[in-house]
Amino acid sequence: MAAVKTNYPDYNVLDRLDEWDSHTREIVRQRLGPFPALKFFSEREAGLIAIIARHIIFDDREEIINWVIHHFDSKMAAEIGEDQRKVGTPPEKVLVRDGLKALDHASRVSGRKDFAALDTDQQFNIISAMQMGNAPEVPDWSHIPQKELFNKLAAVIVSAYYSHPTVWSEIGYGGPMYPGTYLRVEQGLTDRWEATRDGK
Repeated sequence: MAAVKTNYPDYNVLDRLDEWDSHTREIVRQRLGPFPALKFFSEREAGLIAIIARHIIFDDREEIINWVIHHFDSKMAAEIGEDQRKVGTPPEKVLVRDGLKALDHASRVSGRKDFAALDTDQQFNIISAMQMGNAPEVPDWSHIPQKELFNKLAAVIVSAYYSHPTVWSEIGYGGPMYPGTYLRVEQGLTDRWEATRDGK
């Protein structure tokens, strides 16, 4: 993986931890781990999510990948309905679980190995093909729309990635503002707690 680049090397959003209310602090701290046992994914499924995440976010830092897995697992385990779903797409729990099985089956057709055992380029090629609906043909795709599976995986993984405090610091995001508010944004200015490229 490429080295992580940031325009804000001296900025750490967690320096503001004491400025947030206790509920916000606890939510943010929980994203740093350690994380509880998996509730939805098996260890094998979690391993597949980790591999897919590394390809999508191009980041292999263990603490961030572990947060992505935990976030995804919590979402799948929660008894909360989906906001919307395309006609012909199964519920997200089925889409993801059966979709991971389909990915393994397609990998065996393509490379004669499970997805996790393929080399990095082969994995990337299958994910890219799935995004376009062109993954190696297997019966599983009859009820798992490839593009919808990719979109679901990408949406949850990217959402988790950009909710991690380390990533907030790297993109210069000042974190949640409660209590308080962003005051100068409408003027195109930064507030005192926000990152600036010169570190001041």
